[in-house]
Amino acid sequence: MAARIKRGRSADGRMSLGEHLVELRKRLFISAIGIVAAMVAGFVISDFAISAMATPITEIAVDRGQALLNFDNVTGAFDLRMKVAFTIGIVVSSPIWLYQIWAFLVPGLTRKEIGYALGFLLSAVPLFLAGCAAGWFVMPHIVELMVGFTPADASNFFNAGIYFDFVLKLVLAVGIAFVVPVFLVLLNFVGVLSADTIIKSWRVAILVIALFCAIATPAADVVSMFLLAVPMVVLYFAAYGVASLHDRRAAKRQLAFEAELAL
Repeated sequence: MAARIKRGRSADGRMSLGEHLVELRKRLFISAIGIVAAMVAGFVISDFAISAMATPITEIAVDRGQALLNFDNVTGAFDLRMKVAFTIGIVVSSPIWLYQIWAFLVPGLTRKEIGYALGFLLSAVPLFLAGCAAGWFVMPHIVELMVGFTPADASNFFNAGIYFDFVLKLVLAVGIAFVVPVFLVLLNFVGVLSADTIIKSWRVAILVIALFCAIATPAADVVSMFLLAVPMVVLYFAAYGVASLHDRRAAKRQLAFEAELAL
């Protein structure tokens, strides 16, 4: 018996524009709940997180004699805690919103696609966390390098809002960048992007990665740029490898199916 068509869908099972919008609202709502819940925990530990992020400034103060973080308005400290709590919420709730992205892109999962979803989560979440860790690792080196240009007879007074924005954006940007190859594999598995298309764009991909790393790290800090760029390039070609293997298997299945029809 033919599979039952879900209400509101066309004969081929495709969702209408209205259904896509309802699905998007549902996924955004679930993601928002997960982020807000994690933000509560993030706010509780925000003091510890702020102290950890300020460690490079503390070390600079020890080495150079004076380095201070300044809050230039009354609400600056509270705003900072909210930003830190939000960032922690994004990181902690990553399994939730990453799955919601997958579920929106591939609605009505079949049994096979559910396996893809599990594989997506088991790879995307660790890669996102690894990217955040990589951004956190290079951050002190970037701060140290930039402060190294300060004249010997000058003191360093950092605007707290600007400094912590830089740290938080760096960590999140690198974390998201590490997940991009997983989305390439996702698009390949659902038939949107072929392995050939991925590899044909390798020059553009490397250029984009280099530009991203140059923006995320100071141009003079070649070591930090190298540490970020190498794993991102490796992940890009790893995504091509997985997509290529999938395409070969799909081609073999198609040939076998056509051979059966010819009999």
